[in-house]
Parts: sequence; C-alpha cells; structure tokens
Amino acid sequence: MKILSAPQIRALDAYTIENEPVSSIKLMERAALAFTQWFTELFPGVQRPVHIFCGVGNNGGDGLAVARLLHHHGYEVSAYLCQISEHTSEDLRANLERLPGFGAVPAHGIAKGAPLPVLPEEAVVIDAIFGSGLNRPVAGYWGELIEHLNALPNTRVSIDVPSGLFIDAPSTGIVFQAGHTLSFELPKLAFFFPENQLSAGEWAVRSIGLHPDALAKVQTPFYYLDEAMARRLLRKRHKYDHKGTFGHALLVMGSYGKVGAAILASRGCLRAGAGLVTVHAPRCAYEILQISVPEAMASIDRHQYYFSEVPELGAYSAIGVGCGLDKKKSSREALLELIQAAGKPMVIDADAINILGKHHEWLGLIPKGSILTPHPKEFERLFGPSANSFERNALQREKAMELGIHIVLKGAHTCIAAPGGDCYFNATGNPGMATGGSGDVLTGIITGLLAQHYPPLDAALLGVYVHGLAGDIAAAELEHESLVAGDLVRFLGKAFHQLRLKL
Repeated sequence: MKILSAPQIRALDAYTIENEPVSSIKLMERAALAFTQWFTELFPGVQRPVHIFCGVGNNGGDGLAVARLLHHHGYEVSAYLCQISEHTSEDLRANLERLPGFGAVPAHGIAKGAPLPVLPEEAVVIDAIFGSGLNRPVAGYWGELIEHLNALPNTRVSIDVPSGLFIDAPSTGIVFQAGHTLSFELPKLAFFFPENQLSAGEWAVRSIGLHPDALAKVQTPFYYLDEAMARRLLRKRHKYDHKGTFGHALLVMGSYGKVGAAILASRGCLRAGAGLVTVHAPRCAYEILQISVPEAMASIDRHQYYFSEVPELGAYSAIGVGCGLDKKKSSREALLELIQAAGKPMVIDADAINILGKHHEWLGLIPKGSILTPHPKEFERLFGPSANSFERNALQREKAMELGIHIVLKGAHTCIAAPGGDCYFNATGNPGMATGGSGDVLTGIITGLLAQHYPPLDAALLGVYVHGLAGDIAAAELEHESLVAGDLVRFLGKAFHQLRLKL
C-alpha cells in the first residue's frame, strides 16, 4: 500500500473527480459513509452523545456529512461550526443545508474569542477542524480550542488526520490528540513516527474509492508493508524440494554470558525454513548449543569465550552476524575479516553494528545488498543523531542508497529502507515485543529467508512482517506483559500459516 504526500492526495482526489467521473460532493459522501461505518463498529452504543467540531474547508464538510449520517443511525449528534474564515467550501455549505431540520442536529457557531464549549463527559468528540492540507501551525484561539478539547476526559476521534498534524513534516503547533483516527484510502506518513503517537492514536484506513489508475501511476518512495504485500512475497514449497533447496545459513553469534542470543537466532532461522543452520560460537557455547538447538550444527571458535576467527565460508548461502557477539578486540578484527571475505549479502545486527559504529570507515566494505537491523540507538551510533523522525527517516534512506544496503530500523512500525530509495513501514507487531532477544529472533528469521535465496529486500520485508505477526498471535494468547522472545519462535509457524492460507 502506498503512502502519499498531501499534494499527491489532493491530486488523487482531483483525478478521481475528473476521470471517474464523480462530483466532489459525492466523493465527500463516500468518505462520510466510510467513516460512519467504521465509527459505528467502534462505538456501537448509540446512547453516547456525539459532538463534532467542523472547520470551514472540506474536512469540516466531512464532519457535517458524518453528523447527518450518525443521526440517521440513531446517535444524538451536535455540530460545532468553527468560524475560522469567512470563506467556506461549497461542499461544506451543501452539507450544512442537508442537516436534518427542526434542530434534530443542532449546529452551533463558534466565533474567535467565544467561550470554550462545555461538553458532557460521556460524549465522543469528533475532530473535523483542519484537514491534511494544513500548511501552517495552529495557534491563537483555535489552538486554545484544540488544547481545551485535549484536556477534556472525553473520547476523541479524528476524521482523516488530527487537526494541526502535518503529514509530511514535523508538526510545530498545537495538535488535536485523538484516541482513534480513520485515514481515507491510504495511511499518512506522520502516523508512523513515535512523536505523533498521542495525536493519531489507534489509526485505521478505509477506502473511499479513489481512482485505481491514478493510484497505480502515482510515484512514491513510501509504502505500508501490509498482509497483501507480505503474502505476495511468500514462496510456495514443492513436493520434491529438500534441505539443500532451502539453503545453509551460518550464524556467527554468542559470547560468554550471551549464548542465549545465538540460541534465539538459531531457532528463528530454523523456523523461518532454512534447510541447514550452522552456528559459529566460542567454545563455552558448545554444550548449551548442542542441547538447546539440536537441529543446528556447531562450528566452534578457537577462543573459549569470544568470536576470534572466521570459519570457511564456501558452504553457506547466507551469513548472519552480531547477536551476543560482544566487542572484544579479537571480535572486532574477526568481524572485519568476515565482512571482507563474505562475498555475498549478510545480515548484521547487535554488537556487529556497535562495532561498525566505532569504525565508520568499515561501512563501505559491507557487501552490497546486506541487511543491517539496528534499533534507534544503534542507528544513531552508526550515522549520528537526528532532530526528529522525519529527519532520521531521510538519513536512513540516504545511507541505504549511499552504501547500497538495506537498513531495517526497528520500532513500533519497523522501517525498511532499500538501496533504491524506497522505504517500507511494517503493519505488524506490538509493545509486548519490546523484550530482550526479540531482535535476535528477527536476525535469525531474515538470515533463514536469505539462505533460501529470497532476494535481500524480500527477505527483509517478509522477515519483519512475519516476526511482527508472530508477536501479534503470541500477544493475543499471552498478553503483552507476558510475551518473551522465545514466544516469537513458538508462534512463527502460525504466522506463516496465516499468510499461506490465501496463497
């Protein structure tokens, strides 16, 4: 699913109106119908009053259309017309005239400087004040109104985008804080960044039937990695396939006190479908690896406690390195040797990233197409700090293109930047996955897919998606608080099964 800028969204609306063709008021009605259906599913109790705050543009027109439709569904609805400007959109005026008569849906005017409204605590507040086309920070009286609504104990909902939120740049003014937001047709880029969590809340997307030709033609570097995209990546297995078909993965991992990271990654790699897995680890890890992961083979380093030598690499179709590796001098030297000898894309995580963060001159030696999987602090160690998520995303994409690698920046919407400049935000995952070892499992999964000869981008995308999906399935059974990294391996088969059901 594509993620578009505000100008692209406006152009998409205009194309649909001209080429479907459909009038702008009918397109607005589609949006209002989509929102109303979603809202009634989310808040089925019609006994709760609904108060809708509308601006003077088409977002306000959406709000008035929603007011009418919710009234017809049996909700007690009140509308507030925020007189931000003397200029109102034609479609807003048309929807104002369509409101049920005789005060069935009262429409209260709010002029600048008017007393701030008092609302019943049980009411749901719907925000339709400013839309996605906002180009300046909200301040003054209208900022005070939004702050007042934010301070109320009421449930708050936004139509398409929370008022005051810039969708393509950092927001610098006052922003409506929605518990729920419904985005029309496509998600907004700002929804994927943590500083906007309190504004967008739990968000969803519903189609309003924008023109498919325009959607197909519009160019963007930003994508939402959803179930449909992940399912297209997953390959079918065939009757006469064998373990050689599915590759041989080498995992260079573990050190004294951190053998668990190698175990978690190994199990993730095996459960991702690699035909053979070998773990290269220090001598202290031998017994625990053989007992904990009997399906994997062990390649034992000469050092008792740390990675210090590169094994023969010719037999392996993919290499993953870094989980629990530690950063000793011998490990740093061996990592450089491994990177130079690999000759194929690698998966690089954890301490291997931290070592690279101290040796930026080695970044250019990483094999092209490799996959780095940093969390935000590791990313900062590699490439420096960023003022905000938009800036960090731009840096991530820049470095992926400059170095010819894939950068998987882990987080609530893990972001995969590809060497070609495209960027994918993941749909799966939950806060229960914020636990030690979760990243080790991800590294194992991606390495397992890479071993099966998935192209590096496909391995990164599919690996991130099924990792998060396994976490979602696990959390549904165990709850967020009780989820541990091993549960991601345990539920990985169910994640693949869910994807494969519709193949």
